Amino acid sequence: MKFIELTLGSYIISHGYDNKNKEVLQHVHSESFSKKLVPISRIKSISEKYILTDYVDGRWIYWEYEESFKELERILAE
Repeated sequence: MKFIELTLGSYIISHGYDNKNKEVLQHVHSESFSKKLVPISRIKSISEKYILTDYVDGRWIYWEYEESFKELERILAE
């Protein structure tokens, strides 16, 4: 399994959808960023602000990241 080292901060957990098809989100604020190893296979998409990964029990997690979008693009292309 290949990993990528990321500097991650605050995040949003998507717990799925309610009975009105509205996404159920849990916002978690972090005072600082910290380095984490993330399996590349868990990464679903990257935007300029968030990296979306799958999480436990079918959930999704949107992480704020410190690296630049271009840097992540370069690392993942290797």
